[in-house]
Amino acid sequence: MAKIIVVTSGKGGVGKTTTSASFATGLAARGKRTVVIDFDVGLRNLDLIMGCERRVVFDFVNVIQGEANLRQALIKDKQNDKLCILAASQTRDKDALSQDGVERVLNELAKDFDYIVCDSPAGIERGAHLAMYFADEALVVTNPEVSSVRDSDRVLGLLASKTRLTELGNGRVKEHLVLTRYNPQRVEKGEMLSVQDVQDILAVPLLGVIPESQSVLTSSNSGSPVILDQTNDAGVAYDDLVARFLGEDRPHRFLDVQKKGFLSKLFGG
Repeated sequence: MAKIIVVTSGKGGVGKTTTSASFATGLAARGKRTVVIDFDVGLRNLDLIMGCERRVVFDFVNVIQGEANLRQALIKDKQNDKLCILAASQTRDKDALSQDGVERVLNELAKDFDYIVCDSPAGIERGAHLAMYFADEALVVTNPEVSSVRDSDRVLGLLASKTRLTELGNGRVKEHLVLTRYNPQRVEKGEMLSVQDVQDILAVPLLGVIPESQSVLTSSNSGSPVILDQTNDAGVAYDDLVARFLGEDRPHRFLDVQKKGFLSKLFGG
């Protein structure tokens, strides 16, 4: 039985699609048959980060509206045959998604995949609601700033009340907190909320802290999920996140200011 995971947030630009791409890539790297779906109709970005934008012929909306089947629309990742991408449409509006259509596609995908990762649009409109409605678990992505955390709190309210699990009385979506663009130096200066501040506000178990890193932008621009670059902190942090999600016990890193050693101070490192 496939598990459906939504990657969501209240605010745009917090790293949702970056997280979806790296999370799905990490699951596939561990042998899990994984498909990642872009629900952001009209603002398609997932295929760019996954490096497959030139191979998009049919998209999610085409499948929902019967203009193509899943075999035609699914794009197999070039590096891992256990990973597939279902792109969003750039030319339709969000009303092109229907609850029945989304359910039909998810049910069909569930026959062939272990994990279905839904990359949600920001906010609380239709696309975001449909991305979370069928979810079993949710990665709630937020930045360590007050407005982002406040908006994520609103999304947590929707996850607790407007999903299929809650409507059917079958429990609730399991929530995980992903804190992105974290900078311990700025936290120390009082310019950014700390991990503990965010946890106190949202009261969601922490799955991963992704440090602020230029490598995230560089990887996105090159069409390669940052988790594939294990030479930088952000890539390592996403690898830790996937490992924790699958039950591995890994300590959280990149939470504290790195103190310079004597030789680094001496040589200005």
